[in-house]
Amino acid sequence: MATTLAIDIGGTGLKMIALDEAGTPVTERTRVLTPSPPTADAVLAGLTGMLGSHGEYDRVSVGFPGVIEAGVVKTAANLDPSWIGVDVVAALSERTGKPTRAANDADIQGWGVINGKGVELVLTLGTGLGSAIFVDGELVPNLELGHHPFEKGDTYEERLGKVALKAAGKKKWLRRVKRAITQLESTFNYTTLHLGGGNAKKVEGDLPENVQIGLNVAGLLGGIALWRKP
Repeated sequence: MATTLAIDIGGTGLKMIALDEAGTPVTERTRVLTPSPPTADAVLAGLTGMLGSHGEYDRVSVGFPGVIEAGVVKTAANLDPSWIGVDVVAALSERTGKPTRAANDADIQGWGVINGKGVELVLTLGTGLGSAIFVDGELVPNLELGHHPFEKGDTYEERLGKVALKAAGKKKWLRRVKRAITQLESTFNYTTLHLGGGNAKKVEGDLPENVQIGLNVAGLLGGIALWRKP
């Protein structure tokens, strides 16, 4: 059975865990702070330094906070412009010596939590705001909802990201999250909304029955799904 090294590149932290064929962790999760500035060279060096903590593995999956096409970074709003055009698959395959696949981090988060029924929207509340949408378990790629207008001339990310949480405070930020939930339900008519990311744990109080809060580790556990695709 193949062991997968799952990597999650975030604007705040770099995370890594090894998973068996079923997606069950076989090592403890490791985490280090994302370098500042988060250039491609600095982040790749940070990941390289973490590799020795996870034993032997057969393949690598990578969640990246931006659009990935054929392994190449197209957007990296919460990292550094030096990422644009980087073949993250080739870079990490070279460093690990293993076959590597990469996808948007919210897409991978979604594969870790979805039920596979109906329209499922995934939002990751972290440094920025990631998003993914699935229809009967199939991903609709490259949904960048975070950069769409939300309210008061600001985007969803500008109202709900880490900077906004710190500036507004938890209580005000939470009201914004609930307004976003209302707006997005009328926009997508989803069956289920999955909230994830490091700040999802701050979402509390009454929520619609079709809103589920997942564990942040799903951003790593979903990495096994990259190897279930053709």
